[in-house]
Amino acid sequence: MALPTSRQLRIWGLVGLGFVLVLWLLGDVLLPFVLGAALAYFLDPVADRLQRLGLGRIGATVTISLAALLAVVVAALLVIPVLAEQTSAMIASLPEISERLVTLVNTQFPSLADSESVLRQSLQSLAESVRERGGELANALLGSAASVLDVVLLIVVVPVVTFYMLLDWDHLIARIDSLLPREHAPVIRRLASEIDRTISAFVRGMGTVCLLMGAFYALGLMLVGLQFGLAVGLLAGLVTFIPYVGALVGGALALGIGLVQFWGDWVSLGLVAAVFVAGQALEGNVLTPKLVGGSVGLHPVWLIFALSVFGALFGFVGMLVAVPVAASIGVLARFGMGLYLDSALYRGPAGGGDGPG
Repeated sequence: MALPTSRQLRIWGLVGLGFVLVLWLLGDVLLPFVLGAALAYFLDPVADRLQRLGLGRIGATVTISLAALLAVVVAALLVIPVLAEQTSAMIASLPEISERLVTLVNTQFPSLADSESVLRQSLQSLAESVRERGGELANALLGSAASVLDVVLLIVVVPVVTFYMLLDWDHLIARIDSLLPREHAPVIRRLASEIDRTISAFVRGMGTVCLLMGAFYALGLMLVGLQFGLAVGLLAGLVTFIPYVGALVGGALALGIGLVQFWGDWVSLGLVAAVFVAGQALEGNVLTPKLVGGSVGLHPVWLIFALSVFGALFGFVGMLVAVPVAASIGVLARFGMGLYLDSALYRGPAGGGDGPG
């Protein structure tokens, strides 16, 4: 005998409440495990591909782990030291850059020299804010890991969690499937498959796009000769998953630095702008259509809202789970809308009538 709908709703509501409560209470503790699970999900198709080529699951997992270790070692030797140095120097230079921008604007536009000018007051206020907050920002970034222990936990625990979850991923999915309520299992499997396609297209596809765009912006800005080009380019690539935001944020920061560095050298300034114009063309016309596709189902506004809400409530862990939760809610909302359109509530008691005549 099936449980009444009202009781089922209460049970699933309690499950959802428990999920939120766990995130609220254990967010920091869960970080390495959430990261490890996300990496395992990201790498599972690679493991499946290696299995189809003849490797066992253990061999595929070990191969992927060794390749990832090699990539991390190369990054640690070649990229991370330069990136850390540039990021630290850029944060320390922000107050000076803002002051030089104000001086440059006042010099080139004498009308702004009027102390009563609203624009000048705004620029001065911005410069003072950057000057006051620059040190705080640097300290916050350097202390964001909270302690050396947290860093060690991330470095050690995340690879271990990723390895074991990747090794047992198929068994884990089969176990979860065996625990589904039998009455609703087909519908849950269908919804889970749609959620997986949505998350897969976005996380795996956009993750690849972000890496490629970060490399493109960083290489382009470094070839132009922009100070902190590596840090600015990777920052722009990192937020590329929000449409246009990566180009706008990175472009504004790059042009701000470029105005101070290249003032009068309009060719170099034009090249800085051209890097982001070319990047947008590459992303919009080639990378995103091929790697992500057009049916992800995550509207940019909905994505920004989910990131903002989960980030504010649960911190960095909340931002990590925001995308899969937003994708799941989107799929469930479309499913609920389909049920509503097929219901008597929408069609009326006789099932007739397409609306007001």
